[in-house]
Amino acid sequence: MSAARLVVVSSGLSLPSSTRLLADRLAAATADRLAESAGGAEAQVVELRELAVDIAHHLVTGFPAPALRTALDAVTRADALIAVTPVFSASYSGLFKSFFDIVEREALAGKPVLVAATGGTARHSLVLEYVLRPLFAHLRATVAPTAVFAAPEDWGTAGDRRTAALAVRVERAAAELARLVTDAPPQARQEEEVVPFEHQLAALRPGGD
Repeated sequence: MSAARLVVVSSGLSLPSSTRLLADRLAAATADRLAESAGGAEAQVVELRELAVDIAHHLVTGFPAPALRTALDAVTRADALIAVTPVFSASYSGLFKSFFDIVEREALAGKPVLVAATGGTARHSLVLEYVLRPLFAHLRATVAPTAVFAAPEDWGTAGDRRTAALAVRVERAAAELARLVTDAPPQARQEEEVVPFEHQLAALRPGGD
């Protein structure tokens, strides 16, 4: 079996970012699980802070810059997705939502997705169930049962009880995502040709190919 294509979307704004740290932990745990049950995984990280200007331009023009086009294609072709956002005003970040607003319609239909978030207090963890899960349900993705939230106290030193609890959640969510990938019907993992929106638009114009 070929390696699964695992794409990680991280929308942390700072550098370094706890959002990216959580994304990396989830990706590593998922890759380990896929190595045990499948042909391993090829992980690719889409760091949205590097694409913020391109995302804004695309929202008003409808035409993605090359780097953004590459990121959108990666999400479309992925066998599984890990989506991680910081919490702002009791919701996902505007950058996170803007990116998924421009993902091609139907691109996430049936795709295994693990959702996760970081925030300044554990009280924001409800974002996972009341905001993130409904978003990906609307996009018709298959969302892993366990969502992962990390508050500042979850980043304690080794042996800390809260740190251990985060590690347990990460491993459980990774196992569920890996199981969704390996259980997916073969036809769901076949790569289809993706025609960029701008090419479709050009073909509709007079004289277009």
